[in-house]
Amino acid sequence: QAQLVESGGGLVQPGGSLKLSCEASGFSLDYYYAIAWFRQAPGKEREGVSCISSVDESTRYSKSVKGRFTISRDNRKRTAYLQMNSLKPEDTAVYYCAAEAYGDCSGYESPRAYDGMDYRGDGTLVTVSS
Repeated sequence: QAQLVESGGGLVQPGGSLKLSCEASGFSLDYYYAIAWFRQAPGKEREGVSCISSVDESTRYSKSVKGRFTISRDNRKRTAYLQMNSLKPEDTAVYYCAAEAYGDCSGYESPRAYDGMDYRGDGTLVTVSS
């Protein structure tokens, strides 16, 4: 079954950093996929965190993470990343990556955007706590 696989989650203290990775299983995460990161905290809706467009590799960030998180991709390795700095307890969530062929990241902030992506992962848990 083709899907994405996230890694890099774990426990980190407030103010710390983590780098999440997103790789494809069963297909090739080529340059023409837009890649988005989502997260879901306990008791809350899933939200879009960041997205990188397949059209021009422009990036988008939610207000809550802008200036602290950086999305990137390595097309040679067919891997996407989410560098998370200055982590806060409210960043605690399961983080998911998802991909959409020829996507331009429009609407990725919508709570339903994750379900509409072409490929999705099972998530990796990030816990920010002292």
